Amino acid sequence: MNIRVGHGIDVHPLIEGDGVWLGGIKIPSSQKLKGHSDADVLIHAICDALLGALNLRDIGTHFPNTDPRFKDIDSKKLLRHVMVLVNEKKYKIGNIDCTVIAENPKINPYIELMQNCLAPILEISNDALSIKATTNEQLGFIGREEGIVAHATCLVYQEN
Repeated sequence: MNIRVGHGIDVHPLIEGDGVWLGGIKIPSSQKLKGHSDADVLIHAICDALLGALNLRDIGTHFPNTDPRFKDIDSKKLLRHVMVLVNEKKYKIGNIDCTVIAENPKINPYIELMQNCLAPILEISNDALSIKATTNEQLGFIGREEGIVAHATCLVYQEN
């Protein structure tokens, strides 16, 4: 069995807006994440983790922020494309472990909804998709509520 691990990280600034797209769902907030796409840092970190595990470079290589096709795109579409690449390479996901670092909005009440949204796209059970939330204890740009960071680690495998 061929086993690989990948790690992804993404960060986007928060600006005034009408809700934060995170984990494929829109969380009520007076802010939103700024980016070329919908700026879903959690999905972007998952994409980078999967791409890294397969040695396919990073999300910016596949979906450059200079390409108008990706302007305001729903990040779930990006994740679906990454899953096509995972399947083409004949890998399966063992599990994904994610951490979202944000002061606001509060993420914990929405974790199950995120799992329900993302697990089917990832072709895994909710149990194989861990999403955790923490704050930055009011330190740095995250603590000042200027941005959100997400980390994701994945294990992929290929049966011989």
